[in-house]
Amino acid sequence: MLIQECALRELGLKIFSVAGIADNLAHEVVNPLVLAELDGIPSHGFSRVPFYVEQIRSGKIYRNAVPVISQPAPALVRVDACHGLAFPAIAQGLQKTLTVARTNGLGLLGVTRSHHSGCMGHWVESMAREGLLALAFTNSPAAMMPWKGNKATFGTNPIAFGCPRAGFEPVVVDMALSKVARGQIVNAKEKGITSIPEGWAVDADGKPTTDPEDALKGAMVPMGDAKGAALAMMVEILAATVNGTNYGYEASSFFEPDGPAPSIGQTFILLDVQRLNASFANQVQALCSFILEQPGTRIPGMRRFETRARSRVQGVNLPDNLYEKLHNLADEKY
Repeated sequence: MLIQECALRELGLKIFSVAGIADNLAHEVVNPLVLAELDGIPSHGFSRVPFYVEQIRSGKIYRNAVPVISQPAPALVRVDACHGLAFPAIAQGLQKTLTVARTNGLGLLGVTRSHHSGCMGHWVESMAREGLLALAFTNSPAAMMPWKGNKATFGTNPIAFGCPRAGFEPVVVDMALSKVARGQIVNAKEKGITSIPEGWAVDADGKPTTDPEDALKGAMVPMGDAKGAALAMMVEILAATVNGTNYGYEASSFFEPDGPAPSIGQTFILLDVQRLNASFANQVQALCSFILEQPGTRIPGMRRFETRARSRVQGVNLPDNLYEKLHNLADEKY
């Protein structure tokens, strides 16, 4: 089903309004989901909405949660998401941390008692557009084994980096530390796809599998093998330990309505690079130009920006069964 951006946003706002989310918070939830669809990242877009709504209904996500912002030190901002949806907590926290970074040259945001944070690249992109360099880290429910292990221990633990580039869109690096994002396997299962590429995952016994259902019962394989597993451990510490939240192996599923709140964490570091180097954005552009002189190269983030521009003209193609499910959620009364 082809749907235009404005209609997709209206549909999302109606769904979350019906689910009992306050209008001002609903906008902060829907905007990143729409952006994920525009960017061609459906695993972090509206395919997540039915799971969010189920958890709002069950109480796993607190529908009345209002983020609580504090500033424990001049360069530190803390946001308690209060077991609500993560998007409002992060959006509000970053606005506060943006001011802190401009005042102090550096700002760190820690988000606690949080939930799924969508595409981490979107958050660093928004800060790069403000002229800042941004780093982002989040842990997530256990889905990936440590290297040589056989038990899901870490989440896929995305990391993201964004910075300004003179005269062009920002540089945006956004990656999960598993070989692929777990949402791709969830989407494969939802679409009835019976085989995923070899090397993505292992089953519950630690054996390689190409079956999406077995993969979801097992664990993801780290990107870069031992190096990816080490980075995933680093992110667990940066996102969970720093913020006093659950480790991946302690957190409940983002996809199941039952159980306690996942209570994971996110950490963002913002640097006012102009304080260190007034020519920063120009130098980044010089690096990008040198890279692009080489045939076949591209700058991280370029593909999503190109996809976004096309989607704003052509619309977003939602699977028919998802479109029907979303409309049913918008029309329900509970």
